[in-house]
Amino acid sequence: MTPREKAAMVVVSGLPAPAGVAGVIVRRWDRELPRPRRALVFVDQEGGPVRAFPGLPPWRAASSYRSAAQARSAGRETGEALRREGVHVDLAPVLDSADGPLGSRHFREPALGVAFGRGLREGGAGACAKHFPGLGSTPISTDDAASVEGVVRPRELAAFRAAVRAEIPCVMMSHAFYRRLGRGRASLEPGAYRLLRSLGFDGVAITDSLNFLRAAPAERWARRAVRAGADLLLFTHPSYARRAVEALIPLAVAGELDIHVTRVLRLRRALTRSSR
Repeated sequence: MTPREKAAMVVVSGLPAPAGVAGVIVRRWDRELPRPRRALVFVDQEGGPVRAFPGLPPWRAASSYRSAAQARSAGRETGEALRREGVHVDLAPVLDSADGPLGSRHFREPALGVAFGRGLREGGAGACAKHFPGLGSTPISTDDAASVEGVVRPRELAAFRAAVRAEIPCVMMSHAFYRRLGRGRASLEPGAYRLLRSLGFDGVAITDSLNFLRAAPAERWARRAVRAGADLLLFTHPSYARRAVEALIPLAVAGELDIHVTRVLRLRRALTRSSR
């Protein structure tokens, strides 16, 4: 691969996406736009009101499930429906503790979220657990405020450890600050990625949307996230994605992207193979 190809292989973009990106995120308003050939397709299809495809399952919000069997069945149905739409990865389940700020997006118990993730795999889609290391202790969602502080809690780490054991292939990093992990946001902090890998996770770590961080250029966030340990950088706006790719080319030349590209290609092989 050329340095530019490697740089693009660690970026997920909104549509219309730059050529060669690893993946695209599809939302309600751009579902009909063309998707780059061979790109992994990501969606937020958690259930209830959070559905890129409102006409597809899961019909119920995460908080409504009362048994692992219910959650697993819903995940399986969702995975099957998403694969018919050409989707590879559902950015779900939310594994943050139920006392967090996300309301009905939280499962009553982490085991139910893990069961939903197992069901997604059985239905043919990859799951992506979020938001590591957990938003349960935060007073507000990171979607609603620029600076949110949380605490690393054993029960939330246990939820992600269970997801690792269940072979969930992708984990999304939180944008909150955790003093235990360093001064930066978890998505940009090496300590957060070291903690994730210490759980035995060898899959793909993806940032939450870096468009949210407007206080510095996309170029700076892209380089910082990769050097912290991110395998995929999510930019919901394609102009940010293009700038990120250009900024990452020198890192590709230096070999700094190789381990991340390897993980992304492994995920792509697994998910595209399962759709044949």
